[in-house]
Amino acid sequence: MTRGILIAGNESSLFSAAATEALKRVESFASVSIPNRFPSPEEKVVMPAAGESAAGAIPLSWNPASPISARTLVLSAENRLKQINNAIIVCSPPAVFKTAETLSPDEIEILVNDHIKGWFFLIREFFLYFRRRGEGSLSLVAPEILPGSGANTVSKNAPADLVGPSASASFRAFASGILAQSGSASRSGEPFQVMGFTSAEAGSERDFAEWFFKIIDEDAGKNSGRWHKYPKLKLFR
Repeated sequence: MTRGILIAGNESSLFSAAATEALKRVESFASVSIPNRFPSPEEKVVMPAAGESAAGAIPLSWNPASPISARTLVLSAENRLKQINNAIIVCSPPAVFKTAETLSPDEIEILVNDHIKGWFFLIREFFLYFRRRGEGSLSLVAPEILPGSGANTVSKNAPADLVGPSASASFRAFASGILAQSGSASRSGEPFQVMGFTSAEAGSERDFAEWFFKIIDEDAGKNSGRWHKYPKLKLFR
């Protein structure tokens, strides 16, 4: 039976890189992205739309603020793919360069709903799905956001990024807790694998995606329950 891959994440260059890697392995995969709803006219770098170059992507819809929508997303992916073997979550949140007093209540709601609450709902549904199915893998991808690097930099005089680091820190803390609980399949009793992937190297999205897909492809349970750091581990593989 064809391998079922579902990629969910923030609209970003890393999401697009993951989509490209998925298409090297299957003819089509399920895809859902959180659009960047923080307009930033000051930003000089415009990220490509998620899945823009992925002709084999099966687009799905998702409202991160709704637990019902998270359940519907997983069921829709299963219906379209017949099964979900690999669920890959890419947390690469947008940058918002504003001072605290100019961050509107609506923008704060977007931050909490799209970039914090949504992950809790969705990961819960994946756990329920893989337990019911008895196999599969859940990969949590969270690149580190470094001050003064990558797309999170506009200018030296710009306010600090108030959204990206906050959303990323929340996701990483949640993911670390899940990985600690999961461990290897033999220790946790879970019938599926949970892996974490992180990178602190800006501009390496293609290589990063190729690297973590390689680990997912080769996994036999030994990589479950821990973070994998790129590129340090890559040097020794």
